[in-house]
Amino acid sequence: MTELELLGPRAHGEPCGQGVLKACAEDFQVDEVLDIPLSGEGEHLWLWVEKRGLNTEEAARRLARAAGMPLKSVSYAGLKDRQALTRQWFSLHLPGKADPELGAAEGDSLRILKRVRHSRKLQRGAHAANGFSLRLTQLRGDRERLEARLERLKAEGVPNYFGLQRFGHEGGNLLEARAYAERGELPVQRNLRSRLLSTARSYLFNRALAERVAVGSWNRALPGDLLAFTDSRSFFPAGEAECADPRLALLDLHPTGPLWGAGASSAGGAERELEAGIAAREDRLCAWLGEAGLAHERRILRLPIGSLTWHYPATDTLQLGFILPAGCFATVVVRELIDLLPAGHTDTPCEF
Repeated sequence: MTELELLGPRAHGEPCGQGVLKACAEDFQVDEVLDIPLSGEGEHLWLWVEKRGLNTEEAARRLARAAGMPLKSVSYAGLKDRQALTRQWFSLHLPGKADPELGAAEGDSLRILKRVRHSRKLQRGAHAANGFSLRLTQLRGDRERLEARLERLKAEGVPNYFGLQRFGHEGGNLLEARAYAERGELPVQRNLRSRLLSTARSYLFNRALAERVAVGSWNRALPGDLLAFTDSRSFFPAGEAECADPRLALLDLHPTGPLWGAGASSAGGAERELEAGIAAREDRLCAWLGEAGLAHERRILRLPIGSLTWHYPATDTLQLGFILPAGCFATVVVRELIDLLPAGHTDTPCEF
């Protein structure tokens, strides 16, 4: 499946150039932002872990093996990219036990940077945000256009698509989810079940967002929309007064799209018609999500980019820094800026 089929149209026009992301792990760095004060005592050992070329699930397995404990006793807030240098928290449940020796888990791909005791385990989704440091190399394009686009992204945000990595190679996760949905079955393995349900929800959300981007309403409230603040999971309906709320212009308040599950959406107006159309076209996938016991939830359509900075370490290299809410994808920010070339690509030098 193509990128356009899995995500949707760009909001800010054609890309301003081309470049490579992730030529090496250090080109894509992520730091989990956790707003939880750790007490220093309790039956849970929290670990601040740096990993390189290693996904979160494999890091958890290595920690569990080294500690001699079941994998279910290792918790983390969110999944981080494999092809990246990432720093994130894990917690180990150690009731009545001393800190284990974890040297066997460490190596070139994993380092434990900090250890702190706490009274509670780390819950999924507990982190407030992720800080990104991205380096785009082999950059080709017009710097004036790039500068103007970066200023625009900073001021207006980008469509909050789920990134391509959610769907697997060439959309393989989505194809597998569709196959289970057609059979009316759920995977027995918990991790696979979670991944495929998440993939299906993400795809349907992207379809709803793509339609709003196509008509230019992704970044403004319409009567009948359900609105949410950037860091809130609650939402409320928009009437005429809410559509004029000044917090919309400040990128604090946003229209939302559906994360399908059991129960009907409470959206009205044009958004209700849009969602009904998607549900009619994707009836089996929508029903499958409801049958799996997922509740209907919402996700903001517009992604504000916090603390966006940039500079050029070299004539063909652009360094970006920014903060995104948890569950949002740095790659959809880059997508509104340039076209990405495959890692390892070599071609003509920079045109700046």
